[in-house]
Amino acid sequence: MTGEIDYGNLMHAAMRSLIKTVLEQVGEIGLPGNHHFFITFDTNHPDVQIAQWLQDRYPGEMTVVVQHWFENLVVDDEGFSITLNFGDSPEPLYIPFDAVRTFVDPSVEFGLRFESPEDEEEESPVLYEVTDEDEAEDTPEEDSGESKDAEVVSLDSFRK
Repeated sequence: MTGEIDYGNLMHAAMRSLIKTVLEQVGEIGLPGNHHFFITFDTNHPDVQIAQWLQDRYPGEMTVVVQHWFENLVVDDEGFSITLNFGDSPEPLYIPFDAVRTFVDPSVEFGLRFESPEDEEEESPVLYEVTDEDEAEDTPEEDSGESKDAEVVSLDSFRK
């Protein structure tokens, strides 16, 4: 055992468990009310399973929207599979929880972001608040170059 408690990895595990629980509930009862999710994941993760044309189009990172139409949402201990519609073409995906970079439910201004080691020297999870300006329409908008005013709270600021 090391001389320190690894709070960063413990927080990541807890946040991934939260995502797992939410997706299990949605798989059982569907999306309640206005809830919907923007899930960004690493397409290069070795256990991600997506169509080759999606891998070619999104070679590093991809964001999917779970909202109006989805099928076959199945959650296991390591990740989830889901069928989403891409231009009237249903595509099955498998996304491991370890590949998830952000999980956002803009309907309740909730979001999780997982920092990667490339983002900062020590990996630390970040909770952030989604503002009305961050909530996207059903179709993605082009990047206008303007920054969004989301409040980012790094857990590092609470560490001693």
